[in-house]
Amino acid sequence: MRSKGAQFAIAAVCLILGIMLAVQFKTTESYQADLVPARVEDLTQQVSTVSQERDALIEEVLSLREKLKNTRENDPAMADLEKDIQKANLSAGFVPVQGPGVIITLTDNASELQSGENPNISIVHDSDLLMLVNELKASGAEAIAVNGERITARSEIRCAGTLILVNWNKIGPPFIIKAIGNPDTLESGMLIKGGYMGSLQVLGIQANIEKAEKLDIPAYSGSMNFSYAIPMQYEEKAE
Repeated sequence: MRSKGAQFAIAAVCLILGIMLAVQFKTTESYQADLVPARVEDLTQQVSTVSQERDALIEEVLSLREKLKNTRENDPAMADLEKDIQKANLSAGFVPVQGPGVIITLTDNASELQSGENPNISIVHDSDLLMLVNELKASGAEAIAVNGERITARSEIRCAGTLILVNWNKIGPPFIIKAIGNPDTLESGMLIKGGYMGSLQVLGIQANIEKAEKLDIPAYSGSMNFSYAIPMQYEEKAE
Protein backbone atom coordinates (compact mmCIF):
# COMPACT_ATOMS: atom_id res chain seq x y z
CA MET A 1 0.00 0.00 0.00
CA ARG A 2 2.75 2.39 0.89
CA SER A 3 4.50 1.57 -2.35
CA LYS A 4 1.39 2.25 -4.43
CA GLY A 5 0.76 5.47 -2.51
CA ALA A 6 4.32 6.65 -3.12
CA GLN A 7 4.05 5.84 -6.83
CA PHE A 8 0.78 7.73 -7.05
CA ALA A 9 2.31 10.74 -5.30
CA ILE A 10 5.33 10.73 -7.60
CA ALA A 11 3.10 10.46 -10.68
CA ALA A 12 0.99 13.35 -9.46
CA VAL A 13 4.04 15.53 -8.87
CA CYS A 14 5.41 14.70 -12.35
CA LEU A 15 2.07 15.55 -13.92
CA ILE A 16 1.91 18.87 -12.12
CA LEU A 17 5.50 19.70 -13.12
CA GLY A 18 4.75 18.78 -16.74
CA ILE A 19 1.74 21.06 -16.81
CA MET A 20 3.74 23.92 -15.23
CA LEU A 21 6.59 23.53 -17.75
CA ALA A 22 4.16 23.47 -20.67
CA VAL A 23 2.42 26.62 -19.45
CA GLN A 24 5.78 28.38 -18.87
CA PHE A 25 7.09 27.39 -22.33
CA LYS A 26 3.95 28.65 -24.04
CA THR A 27 4.06 31.89 -22.07
CA THR A 28 7.75 32.43 -22.90
CA GLU A 29 7.14 31.64 -26.55
CA SER A 30 4.28 34.11 -26.68
CA TYR A 31 6.38 36.77 -24.90
CA GLN A 32 9.31 36.34 -27.29
CA ALA A 33 6.96 36.43 -30.29
CA ASP A 34 5.65 39.77 -29.05
CA LEU A 35 9.16 41.03 -28.11
CA VAL A 36 11.02 40.37 -31.41
CA PRO A 37 8.88 42.63 -33.64
CA ALA A 38 9.02 45.39 -31.05
CA ARG A 39 12.82 45.09 -30.74
CA VAL A 40 13.27 45.09 -34.52
CA GLU A 41 11.08 48.15 -34.84
CA ASP A 42 13.07 49.90 -32.09
CA LEU A 43 16.41 49.10 -33.76
CA THR A 44 15.08 50.22 -37.14
CA GLN A 45 14.07 53.53 -35.62
CA GLN A 46 17.52 53.96 -34.04
CA VAL A 47 19.28 53.21 -37.35
CA SER A 48 17.06 55.71 -39.12
CA THR A 49 17.86 58.38 -36.50
CA VAL A 50 21.63 57.75 -36.70
CA SER A 51 21.50 57.87 -40.51
CA GLN A 52 19.73 61.20 -40.40
CA GLU A 53 22.29 62.60 -37.96
CA ARG A 54 25.14 61.33 -40.17
CA ASP A 55 23.64 62.98 -43.27
CA ALA A 56 23.23 66.23 -41.35
CA LEU A 57 26.87 66.14 -40.23
CA ILE A 58 28.05 65.46 -43.78
CA GLU A 59 26.08 68.46 -45.03
CA GLU A 60 27.56 70.59 -42.24
CA VAL A 61 31.13 69.51 -43.11
CA LEU A 62 30.57 70.30 -46.78
CA SER A 63 29.12 73.66 -45.85
CA LEU A 64 32.09 74.50 -43.60
CA ARG A 65 34.53 73.48 -46.32
CA GLU A 66 32.78 75.75 -48.79
CA LYS A 67 32.85 78.64 -46.30
CA LEU A 68 36.57 78.04 -45.66
CA LYS A 69 37.24 77.98 -49.39
CA ASN A 70 35.36 81.26 -49.89
CA THR A 71 37.23 82.83 -46.99
CA ARG A 72 40.56 81.84 -48.51
CA GLU A 73 39.60 83.17 -51.90
CA ASN A 74 38.04 86.41 -50.70
CA ASP A 75 40.34 87.26 -47.79
CA PRO A 76 43.87 88.06 -49.04
CA ALA A 77 45.25 88.10 -45.49
CA MET A 78 43.95 84.58 -44.83
CA ALA A 79 45.34 83.32 -48.14
CA ASP A 80 48.75 84.85 -47.42
CA LEU A 81 48.74 83.38 -43.91
CA GLU A 82 47.97 79.92 -45.27
CA LYS A 83 50.81 80.19 -47.80
CA ASP A 84 53.22 81.24 -45.04
CA ILE A 85 52.14 78.26 -42.92
CA GLN A 86 52.67 75.90 -45.84
CA LYS A 87 56.14 77.33 -46.47
CA ALA A 88 57.03 77.03 -42.78
CA ASN A 89 55.87 73.41 -42.64
CA LEU A 90 57.80 72.66 -45.82
CA SER A 91 61.00 74.24 -44.48
CA ALA A 92 60.65 72.49 -41.12
CA GLY A 93 60.14 69.12 -42.78
CA PHE A 94 56.66 68.60 -41.31
CA VAL A 95 55.11 67.51 -44.61
CA PRO A 96 56.11 64.70 -46.99
CA VAL A 97 57.54 65.92 -50.28
CA GLN A 98 58.37 64.56 -53.70
CA GLY A 99 60.44 65.69 -56.63
CA PRO A 100 63.59 65.01 -58.67
CA GLY A 101 66.93 64.46 -57.01
CA VAL A 102 69.64 61.92 -56.30
CA ILE A 103 70.06 58.70 -54.34
CA ILE A 104 73.36 57.93 -52.60
CA THR A 105 74.00 54.37 -51.41
CA LEU A 106 76.79 53.59 -48.94
CA THR A 107 77.99 50.11 -47.98
CA ASP A 108 80.90 49.01 -45.82
CA ASN A 109 84.07 47.80 -47.52
CA ALA A 110 83.59 44.08 -48.15
CA SER A 111 87.29 43.37 -48.73
CA GLU A 112 89.26 41.38 -46.16
CA LEU A 113 91.44 43.45 -43.91
CA GLN A 114 95.17 43.04 -44.29
CA SER A 115 97.41 42.57 -41.31
CA GLY A 116 97.85 45.83 -39.41
CA GLU A 117 94.99 47.65 -41.12
CA ASN A 118 92.59 49.67 -38.99
CA PRO A 119 89.11 48.06 -39.19
CA ASN A 120 87.45 51.44 -38.65
CA ILE A 121 88.44 52.63 -42.11
CA SER A 122 86.37 49.93 -43.79
CA ILE A 123 82.99 50.83 -42.29
CA VAL A 124 80.62 53.78 -42.70
CA HIS A 125 80.58 56.10 -39.68
CA ASP A 126 78.11 58.68 -38.47
CA SER A 127 80.58 61.40 -39.41
CA ASP A 128 80.57 60.12 -43.00
CA LEU A 129 76.81 60.47 -43.25
CA LEU A 130 76.93 63.90 -41.65
CA MET A 131 79.56 65.13 -44.12
CA LEU A 132 77.58 63.87 -47.11
CA VAL A 133 74.37 65.45 -45.82
CA ASN A 134 76.17 68.77 -45.38
CA GLU A 135 77.58 68.59 -48.91
CA LEU A 136 74.12 67.87 -50.27
CA LYS A 137 72.79 70.93 -48.46
CA ALA A 138 75.63 73.00 -49.86
CA SER A 139 74.76 71.72 -53.34
CA GLY A 140 71.18 72.96 -53.06
CA ALA A 141 69.25 69.98 -51.66
CA GLU A 142 65.79 71.08 -50.54
CA ALA A 143 64.85 67.91 -48.63
CA ILE A 144 67.01 65.01 -47.39
CA ALA A 145 66.28 61.65 -45.77
CA VAL A 146 68.68 58.99 -44.48
CA ASN A 147 67.22 55.46 -44.44
CA GLY A 148 63.75 57.01 -44.42
CA GLU A 149 64.51 59.48 -41.61
CA ARG A 150 63.84 63.10 -42.61
CA ILE A 151 66.71 65.44 -41.85
CA THR A 152 65.67 68.70 -40.18
CA ALA A 153 67.30 71.39 -38.12
CA ARG A 154 66.74 69.24 -35.00
CA SER A 155 67.99 65.95 -36.48
CA GLU A 156 71.06 64.27 -35.05
CA ILE A 157 73.40 61.83 -36.77
CA ARG A 158 75.60 60.10 -34.23
CA CYS A 159 77.12 56.76 -33.34
CA ALA A 160 75.26 54.24 -31.19
CA GLY A 161 77.51 51.21 -30.77
CA THR A 162 77.65 49.30 -34.04
CA LEU A 163 74.69 51.26 -35.41
CA ILE A 164 73.95 54.93 -36.10
CA LEU A 165 71.21 57.09 -34.64
CA VAL A 166 69.17 59.43 -36.82
CA ASN A 167 66.25 61.21 -35.14
CA TRP A 168 66.87 58.83 -32.21
CA ASN A 169 66.12 55.83 -34.45
CA LYS A 170 68.78 53.19 -35.10
CA ILE A 171 69.79 52.57 -38.70
CA GLY A 172 72.34 50.24 -40.25
CA PRO A 173 73.92 49.50 -43.63
CA PRO A 174 73.24 49.84 -46.42
CA PHE A 175 72.78 53.58 -45.90
CA ILE A 176 70.52 55.20 -48.45
CA ILE A 177 70.48 58.99 -48.65
CA LYS A 178 67.74 60.58 -50.73
CA ALA A 179 67.92 64.27 -51.62
CA ILE A 180 65.46 66.36 -53.61
CA GLY A 181 66.85 69.16 -55.75
CA ASN A 182 68.33 69.73 -59.19
CA PRO A 183 69.69 66.25 -60.03
CA ASP A 184 72.55 67.54 -62.19
CA THR A 185 73.66 70.10 -59.62
CA LEU A 186 73.48 67.64 -56.75
CA GLU A 187 75.40 64.98 -58.65
CA SER A 188 78.10 67.45 -59.69
CA GLY A 189 78.43 68.69 -56.12
CA MET A 190 78.91 65.18 -54.77
CA LEU A 191 81.34 64.05 -57.48
CA ILE A 192 83.49 67.18 -57.39
CA LYS A 193 87.20 66.45 -57.30
CA GLY A 194 88.44 66.33 -53.73
CA GLY A 195 84.91 65.87 -52.38
CA TYR A 196 84.07 63.69 -49.43
CA MET A 197 82.38 61.01 -51.49
CA GLY A 198 85.57 60.49 -53.47
CA SER A 199 87.53 60.14 -50.23
CA LEU A 200 85.21 57.34 -49.09
CA GLN A 201 85.65 55.52 -52.39
CA VAL A 202 89.44 55.69 -51.98
CA LEU A 203 89.04 53.91 -48.62
CA GLY A 204 87.09 51.13 -50.30
CA ILE A 205 83.66 52.24 -49.09
CA GLN A 206 81.07 51.42 -51.73
CA ALA A 207 79.59 54.85 -52.43
CA ASN A 208 77.32 55.21 -55.45
CA ILE A 209 75.11 58.04 -56.65
CA GLU A 210 72.30 57.99 -59.18
CA LYS A 211 69.86 60.61 -60.44
CA ALA A 212 66.11 60.10 -60.05
CA GLU A 213 63.23 61.81 -61.77
CA LYS A 214 60.93 61.40 -58.78
CA LEU A 215 61.70 60.76 -55.13
CA ASP A 216 59.37 60.49 -52.15
CA ILE A 217 60.69 61.81 -48.85
CA PRO A 218 58.59 61.38 -45.68
CA ALA A 219 57.78 64.05 -43.12
CA TYR A 220 59.75 64.43 -39.90
CA SER A 221 58.08 62.31 -37.22
CA GLY A 222 60.26 63.10 -34.22
CA SER A 223 59.54 65.31 -31.23
CA MET A 224 59.38 69.08 -31.64
CA ASN A 225 58.78 70.05 -28.02
CA PHE A 226 60.77 73.00 -26.70
CA SER A 227 61.53 73.02 -22.98
CA TYR A 228 63.70 76.12 -22.79
CA ALA A 229 63.51 78.13 -26.01
CA ILE A 230 60.61 80.56 -26.25
CA PRO A 231 59.80 83.22 -28.88
CA MET A 232 61.30 86.62 -28.19
CA GLN A 233 58.90 89.41 -27.33
CA TYR A 234 59.50 92.61 -29.23
CA GLU A 235 58.46 95.84 -27.57
CA GLU A 236 57.12 98.61 -29.74
CA LYS A 237 59.27 101.70 -29.57
CA ALA A 238 57.50 104.80 -28.40
CA GLU A 239 57.48 107.60 -30.98
